[in-house]
Amino acid sequence: MSGIGIDAHRTEVRENMERIPDRLSDGLIERIEDDRARGWVNPYRTDDGSALRREARPSDAGSIWRPPFVRDVEKIIHTPAYNRYAGKTQVFSFRSNDDLSRRGIHVQLVSRIARDIGYALGLNCDLIEAIGLAHDLGHTPFGHAGERALNDVYHARTGRWFFHNVHSVRVLDALYGRNVTLQTLDGCLTHNGEYEQRVFELSGARGFDDLDRAVAGCRERGHAAVGSLRPMTLEGCVVRISDIIAYVGRDRQDAIAAGLLDQDGFEDGLGGAYNSWILSHASADIIEHSYGRDRIEMSEELFCEIRRAKAENYRKIYRSSGIEGERAEVLGRAFSLMYEHCLGDLRARDESSYIFRHHIARIDAALSHYGKRYAWEDDLDQTVVDYIASMTDGYFSELAQKLFPEIRFPQRTYINEC
Repeated sequence: MSGIGIDAHRTEVRENMERIPDRLSDGLIERIEDDRARGWVNPYRTDDGSALRREARPSDAGSIWRPPFVRDVEKIIHTPAYNRYAGKTQVFSFRSNDDLSRRGIHVQLVSRIARDIGYALGLNCDLIEAIGLAHDLGHTPFGHAGERALNDVYHARTGRWFFHNVHSVRVLDALYGRNVTLQTLDGCLTHNGEYEQRVFELSGARGFDDLDRAVAGCRERGHAAVGSLRPMTLEGCVVRISDIIAYVGRDRQDAIAAGLLDQDGFEDGLGGAYNSWILSHASADIIEHSYGRDRIEMSEELFCEIRRAKAENYRKIYRSSGIEGERAEVLGRAFSLMYEHCLGDLRARDESSYIFRHHIARIDAALSHYGKRYAWEDDLDQTVVDYIASMTDGYFSELAQKLFPEIRFPQRTYINEC
């Protein structure tokens, strides 16, 4: 594109962005204030009384001070997988800068953005918080690069597919047996922010049979199944769009902080300030177009802007040769070696191995509280996937270099000696 073409494109981008307001219309503000004064309840919200659990445990019953979705939040934040968010990459794995985002801050941002939108729409904010905090529990080390590497070896061996959103359901539902509600699990499964839409309509799912079929379909049919997922609740829809809002601007700030791009390196000309812009404008637009409706919707202008910004992020950040993309081959080799090594340990029933001591024993201990056990022998490939997906970046790096001395990851260092 020529210089003139670039300038014209930037002008077009800015003109479209200027059509998206950063506040609600006076008419909608008046309507919301009137509805609240009258005690209006959104007829499309998910009521606490509709919460469904796979098992009817008396200890999981909701109460006046701990409603069912509040209990979900508490179950989620007390899982080891939640604690490991802090050691998992959002985008930049090998940068020595503690101000760059980790998975833990991302899920908090998603939850916060979604709660703001959900509160204005009169939705169930406890359910929103549960989905927001849980949606990435199944994420691998090294972000989406790690997800692709694990899927490549898993799919080559089994013909099945690995997706972090599908694995998030497994982490809560099977590995830790937390008996989380159907609505929260469904929101985790259907959150995938890589598939943006202008209008989010509900799936019509009603029970655990629907959830189990959807999970199986994703593992068996891959992207075709994942791309067609729809949430069963409006709360799940709000988290799904909030996932995009949370990362599209924050990742730009991180790219600038990491030295990958300058403040003027983006088409909109806002640099790191784009994060603030998208948070305020997208939230107002979605509330304006969704209030009182049985769907979550945004304007055509916002939809075009989100798609444009995401595409620019992929082009300039996620697929850039300046970041972890240049380590893809090493990462893929390390995941393949790790997978085969762990599979060998399982076949040999080597109880002194890391997968037994650091994974199987710990999952068994967690499940024992509910009178269950980890049936790791039933599917050795799945057990290997469970273990690798649970790892933080640091754990994976250290174990890979211990087991395979030929693997060399960049060493993070904060102080460069001259």
